Amino acid sequence: MNILNAFDGATDEIIKPSDIMNRIEGFPETVIVTFGSRMLEKLLDECGGENNAEIVANLQISFTVPVYRIKYKGKELAIYQTAVGGPATVGLLEETAAMGGKKFLIFGSCGSLDKDITDGHIVVPDEAYRDEGTSYHYAPPSPDGYIRVNSAERLFSILTELEVPALRGRTWTTDAFYRETRGNFEKRRNEGCLTVEMECSAAAAFAAFRNVEVYQFLYTADNLGGGEWERRLLGGMTDDHRRTYARIALEAAIRL
Repeated sequence: MNILNAFDGATDEIIKPSDIMNRIEGFPETVIVTFGSRMLEKLLDECGGENNAEIVANLQISFTVPVYRIKYKGKELAIYQTAVGGPATVGLLEETAAMGGKKFLIFGSCGSLDKDITDGHIVVPDEAYRDEGTSYHYAPPSPDGYIRVNSAERLFSILTELEVPALRGRTWTTDAFYRETRGNFEKRRNEGCLTVEMECSAAAAFAAFRNVEVYQFLYTADNLGGGEWERRLLGGMTDDHRRTYARIALEAAIRL
């Protein structure tokens, strides 16, 4: 048996998310998920600051993850900072869904596979290459290795409505960013992948299996599409960048 044969749709899981987290009465249906503490701060700032946010739950991974209830333009949302990678991201999505979340908007940085995509450009992935392990426990293997992101069309239309410039296309999800070899890069780019990141295919498989809505947008940071790797925006994001993405995420979330 290998990872491609890991999916078991016939028997129940031994540990259910509801064994860990109880349902919370009145938990916001729409949840924003981000990756950095400074991005979380900007999301909270746009909603009046941490003093106007209520911690409704604490999730546990290798650190405590507070889940905030906030209000933006009259609509209640939940917000939390997730960890990098498919296993942690999906584990926290499972527990947040068990508390009552139904619609999840995940956003974070990615690497560009096209040198002509400008720094910080937004990309909505509509298919993700499954170069990670988590998705194979939520969905059987795909003939071409890709999984469809069913929410992409809806999110792309919302960004269009908001007049946010965005691209839509395939992404490459991998567990091993230090093993993004030149050969695999060429394969994924030739298949139409615009970006590389670590969570999209796992989150898409989770959404389909649990019958919840997971929306994802990426913003380009480093670039793999030239002759040499370029850091570009990676590690150099300003607070103005963070504020822009936070506002986009909030505006999109209240429209889901």
